[in-house]
Parts: sequence; C-alpha cells; structure tokens
Amino acid sequence: MTVENLIPVADAIPVSWGWLYFFLILTFVLHLLFMNVMLGSAIMAFVSDLRKTDAWLSRDISKKLPYTIAFTVNLGVAPFLFLQVLYGQFIYVSSVLMAVYWLSVIGLLILLYYSAYGYAFRFDKMPGARTFFIGLTAILGLVVAFMFTNNMTLMLVPESWQGYFADRSGTMLNLGDPTLWPRYLHFVVASVALGGLFQALLAKLRKTIPEREKRISQGMQWFSYATVAQIIIGFWFLITLPREIMFSFMGGAGLNTAIFILGLAGAVLALVFGFTRRVWPAVVTTFVTVVFMAIVRDLVRTAFLKPYFQLSDLTLVPQYSPMIVFLIALVLGLGLVAYMLNLAAKCKQEAK
Repeated sequence: MTVENLIPVADAIPVSWGWLYFFLILTFVLHLLFMNVMLGSAIMAFVSDLRKTDAWLSRDISKKLPYTIAFTVNLGVAPFLFLQVLYGQFIYVSSVLMAVYWLSVIGLLILLYYSAYGYAFRFDKMPGARTFFIGLTAILGLVVAFMFTNNMTLMLVPESWQGYFADRSGTMLNLGDPTLWPRYLHFVVASVALGGLFQALLAKLRKTIPEREKRISQGMQWFSYATVAQIIIGFWFLITLPREIMFSFMGGAGLNTAIFILGLAGAVLALVFGFTRRVWPAVVTTFVTVVFMAIVRDLVRTAFLKPYFQLSDLTLVPQYSPMIVFLIALVLGLGLVAYMLNLAAKCKQEAK
C-alpha cells in the first residue's frame, strides 16, 4: 500500500484557508504563552521546594498555578480545532494511531488540576506534602507535553503509519523520529524561560512586595539561563530536520530564512535584556520571538507535508456563519475573562 493511500481525503473548508491559518497562529501563540508559563512555573516551584529555598517563589506560584492551568486548557481548544480543520486528515490519523496515550491526556489533565489545587490550598496546612503535589503537577505537565509533541510529529510522517498494520493496539509512538526529543526539550526549556520571565514581570508590577529587586533578579536569571539552553537545543532541533527542510531555513528559501533569522535575532535580543535585568524590553522581544517561532514551526509542518498536501489544495465551500459566530464568541469570551480577572483582583484587595 502506498503512503498516499493511507491519507484520508481532506474535508472542504467554509472560508479561505488564509483566515483559518491566521487564527491558527494567533490562538496557538496565546495558548503557547500560557502553557509555557504554567509548566515553567510548576517546574520552578518544584525545584524551589526540593532545594527548600525561595519560599516566596513557591507561595506565589501556588496561588497562580490554577489560573494558568485554566487559561492553558481553554486557550488550547481553538488552535487544536483550527488544526483539525486545516490538517484533519493527518492529525486524526496520528491521534488514532496513539489513541491509548492520546485519550489518557484527559485523565492526566484532571489529575494535574487536582494536584495543582492541592498545592495551592494545602500550601501552609500540609508543608510536608506540598513538594509531592507540585512534583506531581510538573511531572504530569511534562507527560502531557510529550504526548502532544509525539502527536504533532507523528502526523508529519505518513510513511511511518504503516506500522499500524503490525500493531493495531493504538499505542504507536514516534520514538524513532530524530526530531522528537529536541523538539520536546525545546518546548520544555522554553517553558522554564517563560516561567522565570513571568515571575519577574509580576514582581515588576507589584511595587510594595518584600525583596522586590531580588525577585526580579531571580526571575530574570531563570529566564536568561533557560534561554541560552533553549537556543542551543533549537540548533539541535534544526540539524535533525531533513536536509532539504533544514537548508530552507539557511538560505534555501527566502521567506523561511527571513522568518527564522528574525526569530533568532529576537531570542538573542531577549537574552541581552534578560542578563541586563530589563524586564519590559525582555517581555516585548520574547512575545515577538514566540510569534516568529510559531510561524517557523508551521513552516516546518508545511515542508514535511508538502509531498502529500498543501493548504491550497483544500476545497472551499463558502459558509461564513461559523466564522462570524467564532469571532463573536471570541470577543465576548475575552471580555468576560477580563471582567472576571478584574473581579478576582478586587476581591484580593478587599481581603487585605
């Protein structure tokens, strides 16, 4: 059986693929930022508790971790739906091939929620157990991240799908893919960097907290050293790509190379701001870098699937009402989130 015969026929799309692609990148960037902050903060709190240092860091993270988990999960729905619309014939197959692990993500996320809330609500009442709770949260987050990374890479290699005929148990993993581990570690280390930057930003915004400058300094240290490691792992990821895809980001294709260079320049600039403890410039350059790197990530996906599929191949059957409903729901949802966060901030102020 040829590889092409393994790929289902793509569904028609209701609006031009350019709109769907734009919202895929937009919603993925938002999801990625909160996901990195969530996982990175959990890892930082776990390390802090193991070392029994910086109790203020663990306490701050314990209060905000449930919020970041909620934002991560909810903001992850939209990009995954847009991914399904644009690349459904690939992501559905890869999800079925690893169905046992993929369906387990739901249970793992529920346990992650419980452990994060246990860490938050039992922080002072059960000091001996809080390391267990935050350790479980961090480990579950790492496992879920690995499942997503595996699925996102498995969808890119239809030639490996033939392994299903030898084992139909739904437990296929993409462990033989040379890009899997650097891609996964690149994400994990990036989360630590974003977690550190988030803590520094919170300290920057709060003028009256004790040891404010120390908190900013430590947050920026986490950010800076993790960013150095992330750049190194990023180059490892680059050289594991197939030769033609790698060279497309090294001068072989003008657009790919330009976006990659802009993303790399942003990372280097953010690193400079990190080591010089300039929080706001680091935040701005990091956000820009994340946007460019999200586009690079999608360009890699496009290159992998190019022999089998291009977005321009999708059949357009105009039906604009779903997009209009989505936009209305998006605006109303963001407004409600802003309103609820404002209420939560007021409640905390009144409690003081």
